[in-house]
Amino acid sequence: MTDKRYAGIGIKQVIRLEWMQKAANLKLAGLNADNIRQELHAFLRHRKGNGSTGERSQRTRSFVVSNLMKIWASPAPELIPLRDATLAFLRENPSMTLAAHWAMISAAYPFWFNVARQTGRLLSIQDQVAKPQIIQRLKEHYGDRQTVSRYAQFVIRSCVAWGALQDSKAKGCYEKADLVYIAQPDMAILLLESALQATPTGRCAMGLLLNSPAFFPFKLPVMTADMIAQQSERIDVILYGSDEALLTLKG
Repeated sequence: MTDKRYAGIGIKQVIRLEWMQKAANLKLAGLNADNIRQELHAFLRHRKGNGSTGERSQRTRSFVVSNLMKIWASPAPELIPLRDATLAFLRENPSMTLAAHWAMISAAYPFWFNVARQTGRLLSIQDQVAKPQIIQRLKEHYGDRQTVSRYAQFVIRSCVAWGALQDSKAKGCYEKADLVYIAQPDMAILLLESALQATPTGRCAMGLLLNSPAFFPFKLPVMTADMIAQQSERIDVILYGSDEALLTLKG
C-alpha cells in the first residue's frame, strides 16, 4: 500500500452513508469520473453533514466530493479490484450497504479504520466511550497533531450518522448500536481484505483480523482458512503452527 494513504488523515467533513451510496450508484450506472464529480457537487450543494439542508460552500463541498471520489470513483490503483468486487456485491445485495461502504472507506482512508479500531477496543471493555478517550489513543499512533482531534470527530460523527454508533445520554459519549450480522462469507472476506489494505504491512494473523475491534458494528460469520483461500483471489493464506493462519495481500 502507499505510505501516503496510510499516514494521511484526509477525512475533513462528516460523510453520510447516503452520500456514499450516491457515489456508488453513479459508478454502477457507468458514469466516468468527471461526470461523477459533477453529479456529486450538484447532489451535495444543499446537503449538510448533520442531515439538514442548506447551502454549502464550494470549499466544504469539495472536501466531501474528494473523499467520495477516492473511495468509489477513482481510488488508489491497488484498491480498484476491491472496489470492483464490492460494487458487484452491492449490486446483488443492496441491503448490505453499511458493510460494503465500511469496507471501502476503511481501505481508502486507513484513518477511518484506526478510529474504528480504537473505538471498538474501548467498547469491548466498557459500555460507552468518550471522545477524548478515542482521540488520546489515536494521538499515540499519529502524534499529537490538532488535526487528529478535529478529523477524528468527523469520523465519529459519521459513524453515528451511519447507525454504527449511537449517542449516549452523556454529551460526547457513544455506545454500540445493534450489530449488523454478515451472513454472506463474500462480504466478510471483503471486510478482511479492506482491513489488510488499511494495514501498512498488508498482512495479519487470521484470528486477530476476524476479531478486529475495527469491525465493532458487525457480527462476522464463522470463517475458516480454507474458505478464505478458496473464495478470495486477492488474499494469500499461509498456514503456520498447528492451527494458525496468516492472511496477506497478494502481489
